[in-house]
Amino acid sequence: MKIILNQDVPNLGEEGDVCVVKDGYARNYLLPTGAAVIYNKANLAVFKSRAAAIEKRKIAKREASASLKERLDNLALDIIVAAGESGKLFGSVTAMMIQDELAKKGFEIEKKKIEVATHSIKMTGTYTARVHLYENDSSVITLNVKSEAQAKAEAKAAEAAAAEAAKAAEAAAEVVEEASEN
Repeated sequence: MKIILNQDVPNLGEEGDVCVVKDGYARNYLLPTGAAVIYNKANLAVFKSRAAAIEKRKIAKREASASLKERLDNLALDIIVAAGESGKLFGSVTAMMIQDELAKKGFEIEKKKIEVATHSIKMTGTYTARVHLYENDSSVITLNVKSEAQAKAEAKAAEAAAAEAAKAAEAAAEVVEEASEN
């Protein structure tokens, strides 16, 4: 069956593309969801009249994808999960967890666009995940998977370092005070 896409459909085409698909796929999915319309002269004329607007939207999506790619390429996410002493996680790191961490950083990305290389991460360590953007653009982000105990130890070390720096600053201030009195 020949159809015209009303919206972008992964692995099929973009809005305004004319495609030939199996009858069942068109009847059972594309047409009922509004993702496509049947190819005929009337629908073709409607899409030709909207061609300029469709092309503008495609250009805007490409630009947004390029800027998002630049921001994501330099991103490293710290994911803190429950794990045993050996580093084995109680569960696994999923695309949903990565989506939540990205949302905390201000990125709104659909879960289905996040691809974990090993399909599931079950140990602490450093991993990568691919985020599919528009068309063939994708970005690779770094995931630092840490156990809760490891994160608490790092937080305590950071607090100790901050306290030590504060003491050093106080001592330096006292030395400056004594020098200014003399």
